[in-house]
Amino acid sequence: MTYVVTDACIGCRYGDCVSVCPQAAFHEGPNFVVINPQSCANCGLCEMVCPVSAIVAKQDLGEDRAWCLELNAELSAQWPVARETKPVAKADENSFLVGKRHLLLLP
Repeated sequence: MTYVVTDACIGCRYGDCVSVCPQAAFHEGPNFVVINPQSCANCGLCEMVCPVSAIVAKQDLGEDRAWCLELNAELSAQWPVARETKPVAKADENSFLVGKRHLLLLP
């Protein structure tokens, strides 16, 4: 099992998850973080601290968010390991939005 960051994180990227991850499994992009499924220790700490409930266990994704697993694997291979992630400028405003896939910024 692995944990997956869903589109609820896009435009927020609070970073609480990064600070508790014992495996450095998070990778940071311009307005989103992802989990490398190969590095994830399956501890669940990230899910517990995410302020927008954007992180879920793989088996709890549901069909409507299955694409997030592939996105996490793909982007974690491209983006640098997250170290000291800070929220994006409009994180609090964006946290209330739903269906944010179209807001994903790619470098």
